[in-house]
Amino acid sequence: MKQRSFYHLITPAAMAAVDRDAARSGIDSLGLMQKAGQAVSAAALRLFPDAMRMAVLCGPGNNGGDGYIAAEALRMSGVDVQVFHLGDPALLKSDASSAFLAYRGKLRPLAEYVPCSGDLVIDALFGAGLGRSLEPPVVEIIEAINAASVPVVAVDLPSGLDGLTGHPRPVAFQACHTVTFMARKPGHVLMPGRALCGSVEVFGIGIPHRILDAHRGEVAVNTPSVWEGSLPKLTGSAYKFTRGHLTVFSGPMSATGAARLSAMAGLKAGAGLVTLAAPAEALAVNSAQTTAVMVKEVDDLSTLRDYLQDTRMSAFVLGPGFGVGEKARAFALALRDRKLVLDADGISSFKDKSQDLFAYFAKNVPTQLVMTPHEGEFARLFPEIAKDQTLGKVQKAQAAAKCSNAIVVYKGADTVIASPDGAALINENAPPWLATAGSGDVLAGIIGGLLAQGMPAFEAAAAGVYMHGEAALRVGEGLTAEDLAAAVRPLQIETAF
Repeated sequence: MKQRSFYHLITPAAMAAVDRDAARSGIDSLGLMQKAGQAVSAAALRLFPDAMRMAVLCGPGNNGGDGYIAAEALRMSGVDVQVFHLGDPALLKSDASSAFLAYRGKLRPLAEYVPCSGDLVIDALFGAGLGRSLEPPVVEIIEAINAASVPVVAVDLPSGLDGLTGHPRPVAFQACHTVTFMARKPGHVLMPGRALCGSVEVFGIGIPHRILDAHRGEVAVNTPSVWEGSLPKLTGSAYKFTRGHLTVFSGPMSATGAARLSAMAGLKAGAGLVTLAAPAEALAVNSAQTTAVMVKEVDDLSTLRDYLQDTRMSAFVLGPGFGVGEKARAFALALRDRKLVLDADGISSFKDKSQDLFAYFAKNVPTQLVMTPHEGEFARLFPEIAKDQTLGKVQKAQAAAKCSNAIVVYKGADTVIASPDGAALINENAPPWLATAGSGDVLAGIIGGLLAQGMPAFEAAAAGVYMHGEAALRVGEGLTAEDLAAAVRPLQIETAF
């Protein structure tokens, strides 16, 4: 999985290792802190030139050191600055101590800060490395500042926000702007962290990329740079079967709409042929409402096996409106040697029987199974992982992908796409108006359409999630699932990432 550094996310632990290696390589660590603090002061002056007072809240570690440097730079620029410190600044160590000693302005304890109209708060209490819950006095100050709607510029990450999971511990500043250094952390992209950070500025403070590269993990932002090389490419010799045949299974007569949404999305995503495989009772209603999508009677396991004799059937979507129960389980297991998107009712059918599913697909290398659960479906399929409060969304998706030998698309405003090998992508192009009935059915169809065209499962899932967001942006607020399916387009990548 080849990725560009700008899109790769660095965990707090990895960033601490980067800082250590930078210092060991001979780079002046105080110089790095000075660059960081000056970047914060520049952002404050650029974004809030009319602030009447800049209150810099400095913590007991290196994040506080960044704050002291920013405060001195602002003071030298003629700004009314006051530092409010947490703990005894005399106990600061190393670079943070040097930064404190260089500050020549006003200084008061953090408990004495009272939000005032015209203030800008610069939050330098704790950065991304916060590994514990905040103490009650700090919680009270953060809540008071948030309640007063005083603008906040955060240094590295809003204090109280877990840099790995994006969850408050237990509260965090609501920043309007965050300045972080070298690379974003998962907490900048995962919800609710993404919303709490405001706009995020990544400032390069001079650490060589070779050091950053040595500590990169497997988590990145979902961008075309990850999968653009795997996108289907049309040639002059292409015809419908070379573009793949997607089959979407329909539910009974009263629940056919979801499958049709998936089928249309798969067709729009570029599959050469799409068939709705429906029970006899649903043939008429599906036939009456489709034109380019074909309809085929597939009633039971016997007729499914007959249907699978045609090896040109290259990918399948099972779950949207299909119904929960034994039939869904039997169909899914019959497809273990095929490319399969398991969604909605297909996932819920394996509640309390997940090990049957995992065992059937355990030997597929590479995996051909993509599962697309929302939070409730995830908890049904992976109950032990879901209830583990020590894991963030990325870690849950990674654990689920590993134990199921499947690509797991853990849906939401911050959809995570995870592979059994540990690779994970966080999506961030999805607008909030995607939260509408039928949206997930469209996503399943897009991924199925890409699988049908020959994309590997991880890349198809990631590209499908991105295409889903792009289609929603194309339609705009107020979309329905029908609008969304109609707006799906094959991706045309024009920008070099």
